[in-house]
Amino acid sequence: MVAKISHGSNLYGALSYNQEKVDEGLGRVLATHLVIEPADGAFNTAACMQDFERFMPSHITTRKPVIHVSLNPHPDDKLTDEQLTEIGQKYMERLGYGNQPYMIFKHEDIDRQHIHIVSTRVRPDGTLVPDSFEKDRSNKIRRELEEEYNLIPAKGQKQGEAWQLTPVDMAQGNLKKQVTNVIQPLAQMYRFQTLGEYRALLSLYNVGVEEVKGENNGKPYRGLVYSVLDGEGNRIGKPLKSSLFGKTLGIEALEKQFGTSKEAIKADGVTAHTRAVVADTLATTRTESEFRAALQKKGINPVLRRNAEGRIVGATFIDHNERAVLNGSRLGKEFSANVLNERFSDISHSEDLQRPQTAQTIEQDNFRTPSAPIPSGSGVPEAEPQTHRSDDPMGSILSLLTPETQGQDNKQPTIKRKKKRKRRYGRQI
Repeated sequence: MVAKISHGSNLYGALSYNQEKVDEGLGRVLATHLVIEPADGAFNTAACMQDFERFMPSHITTRKPVIHVSLNPHPDDKLTDEQLTEIGQKYMERLGYGNQPYMIFKHEDIDRQHIHIVSTRVRPDGTLVPDSFEKDRSNKIRRELEEEYNLIPAKGQKQGEAWQLTPVDMAQGNLKKQVTNVIQPLAQMYRFQTLGEYRALLSLYNVGVEEVKGENNGKPYRGLVYSVLDGEGNRIGKPLKSSLFGKTLGIEALEKQFGTSKEAIKADGVTAHTRAVVADTLATTRTESEFRAALQKKGINPVLRRNAEGRIVGATFIDHNERAVLNGSRLGKEFSANVLNERFSDISHSEDLQRPQTAQTIEQDNFRTPSAPIPSGSGVPEAEPQTHRSDDPMGSILSLLTPETQGQDNKQPTIKRKKKRKRRYGRQI
């Protein structure tokens, strides 16, 4: 069983994320503690918030009063709902949350049963539940529960398999739901410090994300759009505005998350740990494919981006064990794109490095011409799709996102942009 603990500031967001799974039929509430269960069994976030707030003082000083735990048994561990409930309750009791309000949710949106637990770290008297050596204590509790319930130990599991989501597949339809089931859990669970790192994480599951900004009548606007990627990283279908998925997945919320992720990564010493694993793997492998395969066995996905000439122009490492995304340069100069390109270029004609002839290159920051306008009702302004030029990808997406202007001339604002290198992006696993 794999246990993951996250501290946060948004109690409503944590409850809402789990309740949405329940509302969509992708989850259920297994148990509550100090939270009133409705007579009809239909929970709602607002009512649950009121119950949590009854046990919190009117003023709190900590910046992160929320704890969000996920417990993930191995797929071969077949547990009943009663057993999952017991495991969740025992875990919280032993971690020191036996007197705190909490809710246990079971998620059924991926091919393994797992539970999420939401609680508060602040006691009614304003003191915090002790979190000293929390990670060590969690591991001890996890091992005890593995033995009590005869579960496959975390060390017996394949590294990084605990949170494998289903990649988005255009052929399956219902793209909004598919994209939601990818971006919501990833944004909650992983730590990343830039939009580029977030983009690399999403690319593993065939999802792209771009920032769009411009100016209309002297008023600037900016927002995010998500899109579906094919197996080679090409954007397909129409982009989806971030507002379709809630404010927590918009540009402003993510920028706040960049800062908190930076603090958490530094506090947990994640960079040093990931650097050691990548360095050891690089030293013991010869080709790029060997390097990639060896890292994946250790729970790390390398995302290497190339330009039209095949040169590596970007490297990002996604550590599923630490739930962190790190640009190669963050790990050290020896893991930068230039160094990795030189390292693997000497054997570029190796059979291991042959790339499919069907692979296409795309411009990392540009969209191909969308087939339809972006839906309305978000922070990204409305579109005037008829004005774009089909032979200019950047012009297409920017014109699509430029607000409609009043008046008969309907002139579009001029948006300055820099020319981008062409890069290959997308799933590389």
